[in-house]
Amino acid sequence: MFMGEYNHTIDAKGRLIIPSKFREVLGDEFVVTKGLDGCLFVYDNQEWTAFEEKLKNLPLMNKDSRKFVRFFLAGAASVEVDKQGRILVPAVLREFAELDKDVVLVGVASRIEIWSKARWEEASEYDDMEDIAEHMSELGLMI
Repeated sequence: MFMGEYNHTIDAKGRLIIPSKFREVLGDEFVVTKGLDGCLFVYDNQEWTAFEEKLKNLPLMNKDSRKFVRFFLAGAASVEVDKQGRILVPAVLREFAELDKDVVLVGVASRIEIWSKARWEEASEYDDMEDIAEHMSELGLMI
């Protein structure tokens, strides 16, 4: 399980250090793809395979299903960790997530999210958490 928040920088070549706690679970090769809310999603190979299976089972005749599958699979890339603990984030993914220097990596259970620092600061405002918590009970989550 992934958890925690780590601040790093991405260099001009698009290389990003993956925190050692995350590398322990991810291994030397894993998948990075477009995520929701303007970030990137990172999956270990086992989680990615399970996600792919779910995508394969979506109905091909449904336009939203096709678009959803395209979104995640077209931008997906298998990446390898180098000896310095870095990955090369493909240019198309850097552009999508607006990664240029300051980056935040966030562990969220089965995946990691990679955010530009500016987007993370906007997305991580929790002024409405009381209202959100009330709605979580509708989804079956009780604290």
